[in-house]
Amino acid sequence: MVAVWLMTGTISEQTAAELIGLAHRLADAARPVTLGHFRTGTVVDTKYKAGFSFDPVTEADRACEQIMREMIAQARPDDGILGEEYGAVAGTSGLQWVLDPIDGTRGFISGTPTWGVLISVADATGPRFGIIDQPYIGERFEGGFGRARVVGPMGEHVLRTRDARDLSEAILLSTFPEVGTAGERAAFQAVSQRAQLTRYGMDCYGYALLAAGQVDLVIEAGLLPYDVQAPIAVITAAGGIVTDWQGGPAHEGGRVLAAANAQIHAQALEILSRADV
Repeated sequence: MVAVWLMTGTISEQTAAELIGLAHRLADAARPVTLGHFRTGTVVDTKYKAGFSFDPVTEADRACEQIMREMIAQARPDDGILGEEYGAVAGTSGLQWVLDPIDGTRGFISGTPTWGVLISVADATGPRFGIIDQPYIGERFEGGFGRARVVGPMGEHVLRTRDARDLSEAILLSTFPEVGTAGERAAFQAVSQRAQLTRYGMDCYGYALLAAGQVDLVIEAGLLPYDVQAPIAVITAAGGIVTDWQGGPAHEGGRVLAAANAQIHAQALEILSRADV
């Protein structure tokens, strides 16, 4: 039987299939919950998050995460869970589900379709399988355990990041033009000034586009684990690279550099790593 090695031990092909199946069931359950509140004038609350004067949360965020937590607890009670709205629950299996019920709540309450549901399962070394799901468009990007694909209105396709090119020909995405602190912003701008095109406001959908071979770079700062773990799994499975701004692991969040290939990653990293941040 084929096995996938995790730091927590070996996961059999059967167990990997169970994890993938549960991840998809979570995404299936999240779709009607989120869509039931989308473009309906849903009530928006504000929670505190360092560095943000407005950090919205809706009933859709809470309801979506709650139903996914209940499903995980029933199917795999020994696994841990980390979610944006309800925090962490320890497990004993060595695996943790990392959930962001609506990544891009600002986009969600604005009616734009760039938000998504992020689901991943990780061990101590980081994410091993992830899903970026966009319920309104009907696109689902998945990566890990030998899978890298998108299924949506245009059918099913293998995910593959873009071929190598110079930074001067690159498309760069980020969610906020402000990009963190003043120093982080200056570092981002140093890369942006050398890129061919920079676009903003994509939230998790930007990472999906990178995995799909549409763009070359996503650079952000101030992220948390639930913002980035599913994108890391999907992008890595598609052939890309995701690190922090010093080239180290990024699954705990912070400053994130996602790149389509080693060449463009090296060019962006050379600038970011020298920045005074």
